[in-house]
Amino acid sequence: MNGKTATIESFKDFVTFIRAELKPKGRIFTIFNVISAPIILLGAILIVYRLAKGLGYPVTNLSQDFPWGIWIGFDVMTGVAFAGGAYVLTFVVYVLGAKKYHPIIRATVLNGFLAYVFYTGAIFLDCGRWWNIVNPIIGNKFGVNSVLFLVAWHFLLYMLTALVEFSPAIAEWLGWKKIRKILGSLTLGAVIFGITLSTLHQSGLGALVMMAKWKIHPLWYTEFIPVLFFISSIFAGLSMVIFEGTISHKVFSQQIDEEHHRSYDDILVGLGKICAVAMFGYFFLKVLVFIHGRHWSLINTPMGYWYLLELIGFVLIPCFIFVQGVKDRNLLSIRVAAILTMAGIIINRLNYVFIAYKWYVPMSERYFPTWIEIVITLAIVFAEIWVFRWIVNRMPVLKESPEWAREE
Repeated sequence: MNGKTATIESFKDFVTFIRAELKPKGRIFTIFNVISAPIILLGAILIVYRLAKGLGYPVTNLSQDFPWGIWIGFDVMTGVAFAGGAYVLTFVVYVLGAKKYHPIIRATVLNGFLAYVFYTGAIFLDCGRWWNIVNPIIGNKFGVNSVLFLVAWHFLLYMLTALVEFSPAIAEWLGWKKIRKILGSLTLGAVIFGITLSTLHQSGLGALVMMAKWKIHPLWYTEFIPVLFFISSIFAGLSMVIFEGTISHKVFSQQIDEEHHRSYDDILVGLGKICAVAMFGYFFLKVLVFIHGRHWSLINTPMGYWYLLELIGFVLIPCFIFVQGVKDRNLLSIRVAAILTMAGIIINRLNYVFIAYKWYVPMSERYFPTWIEIVITLAIVFAEIWVFRWIVNRMPVLKESPEWAREE
């Protein structure tokens, strides 16, 4: 299925084309739109309210005891892990040469890019003095001794790198043949640079929580947290690819050619296999850390039960379901395992930020997100989906590139 190729020869043509593309495509009053649009509008108003009023109550329930909440725990920590599918899949396709995954590479890179733009944007909301967020970039008190300095630069560079990786699709959408050729030649270099950055900042997020050694429950604290964050980002990202791809193949099925539809089952089985291997490695490392730490006495406690639920219920069991799903080529099992895995990653990251963090504080003094924090988080998620849908409906993401681009 060929995509529409624009003919843009002047600035006037460009403006006319963009105005035409901004018009809605498809039905406006869908269930998703009716639910998400009011939440996005309310979230935008609440973001302005938060920037004006600060981080105190009633905007958030953050405190000196719990300085990080759902915006860091879910939007940043979890969102970046879910975006890991982009660096894993580009490595598999462009470095290892596994071309069977190529049909989903653009959707995966786009999803990763938007996740970084929207979810890491939550850092902006979580900064008390949000106007200082550019300091690590412009050199006004670089803070080179801070892990956050490393994370800030990695996030910025990775967003730019992901944009370069996706930019050939933008050039094809606009019909810019010469620019498409130049951008296409940059892809491999951008992929290698992006993989390097991802390896560092996925583990860098783990390094951030290591500074709170005495505040994190011993069952979760280990000097291997950066390694665990990196490994878990592999199966977290690929589980998101399975989840997002399953929905995209139903919603945008008319854009996908028959060959792609037929090959998608093999792609899901392959992704499930990689997830199973990575999850087994993660589980094995967690067991080694547990035995080495001699934490047996902590298991028969409420936090010990919670730890076992996370490790067995959302790592080991999904791993076995992945294995069985791959063995039987059962796509439903693979999808169920992906959803369980994603739930486990959310629990794991929230544990490090405010559940297993200061676990000894009485329940009445613990952090629970306010309704404003929850609405803003939902608005960010829905806004990303709206932008993803807008781009997929216009650019060659799931549909084939124009013929002139395929001939290069």
